Amino acid sequence: MSGQPTYHALNVDATKCIGCTHCMKSCPSEAIRVIDGLAVIDYDRCVDCGQCHRACPSKAFYVEQDDLTKIRAFKYRVILFPSVMIGQFHEKYSENQIYEGLKKVGFTHIFEVEQPMQVLIDSINGIIENKDTPKPVISIYCPAIVRLIQGRYPSLTENLILRKTPHNLAAHFAIEQLMLEGALREEIGLFYATPCIAKIASVKSPVGERESIVDGIINMNHLYNEVMKVIQEKNETDNSEQRENLSREGILWCLPRGESSHFGSRSMAIDGIHNVVRFLERLENDQVHGIDFLELRACDQSCAGGILLTGNRFMTVERLERRASRYPSAKDIPDAVIRVDQEALKQKLILEPINPKPHFTFGKDRIKAMEKMDRAQRIVCFLPGIDCGACGAPNCHALAEDMVNNKAKMSDCIFLQQKWVDEGQIKAKKAFLNVQKKWGTDRFKADCNKRGRRNEGF
Repeated sequence: MSGQPTYHALNVDATKCIGCTHCMKSCPSEAIRVIDGLAVIDYDRCVDCGQCHRACPSKAFYVEQDDLTKIRAFKYRVILFPSVMIGQFHEKYSENQIYEGLKKVGFTHIFEVEQPMQVLIDSINGIIENKDTPKPVISIYCPAIVRLIQGRYPSLTENLILRKTPHNLAAHFAIEQLMLEGALREEIGLFYATPCIAKIASVKSPVGERESIVDGIINMNHLYNEVMKVIQEKNETDNSEQRENLSREGILWCLPRGESSHFGSRSMAIDGIHNVVRFLERLENDQVHGIDFLELRACDQSCAGGILLTGNRFMTVERLERRASRYPSAKDIPDAVIRVDQEALKQKLILEPINPKPHFTFGKDRIKAMEKMDRAQRIVCFLPGIDCGACGAPNCHALAEDMVNNKAKMSDCIFLQQKWVDEGQIKAKKAFLNVQKKWGTDRFKADCNKRGRRNEGF
């Protein structure tokens, strides 16, 4: 809820960071600065999209996650995972083999999260068809986008659809199914395998609910490696009954247009967080009209491009599309197969209002903030506008903001320093010492093995 601190899964290992600015340049929310030659995250701005993790050539960004051994505390150990996980495996491995591998890792029950999908589709359509619902309705499927909107576009939070995501759907569904078989609620442990960092943060500090129904969250890359250690070359067990509620729509849900294709007469799907930012700027400025539904995803190719995946995102999309063609439509799955009370399940998917959490760059005092904004604009006039990042901020405007907030100095700009040297205002030695203070004393020694070259780590 709004009064709880926001959890962040990303951290920086100072022993690995080389201060190369790749992360700072890739961050869509300008949450990273380089201070004393090391990347520092401003968690008030961070949305856990993981772009810094992807861009870092030295693997200095690491993710906090639950230990897999945590599952042993429960009698019924349920793994919840999006269908994108199946797309990570080579075609030679069948669904049955993958399911059996998950059981060998230690899980007793397996649920792909996109089932029974028609329950969620009907619930969302009910909201969109309501004339009082603000348009466009914005999906909350991607938690990085939700945090981005809460902090940077708070006026759009009322457009966020108040329905839980598929992993919540599957969690409630799994509990109902297991309790029908005689399990007690306290005996059931629910663990979600995530393809991205933002979903770790969303489970640890969810929006629109007091606490997550999920007991633990697992890095999908780690789980994939564990399954590969035990997977059998020959198929032994038929696990198809565990997928009897899985549909074509469910499998495609995590891919571009997998969600938006079901809602409204006019819907849009945008993937890639920088694309999303540009679109939201237009939407907030009232430059976009007539859209019913927006599917916004932080990663390129949506969840197929998740930060915590091992496979190539384009091959993952192709595998899932072929897999989906073998499954029935969600509407064709009979109620007798679903077994649980679908109306009761819909009620459990309703979220409480999602509150804005605006990031106040210049503080909450409106008058002082306006004064600081004016000062920042005046400072920008004196900066070169090259946006090189050599000052430790992602661009000249960000440096001006930091200066107004007493987090940086004008001398951090190397171009201004050079100008002052040329004008005789400071000595060249002083200018060089200023640069060393920002980037370290050994940074400028010749080293053919230094990290951070073009395309390294991608």
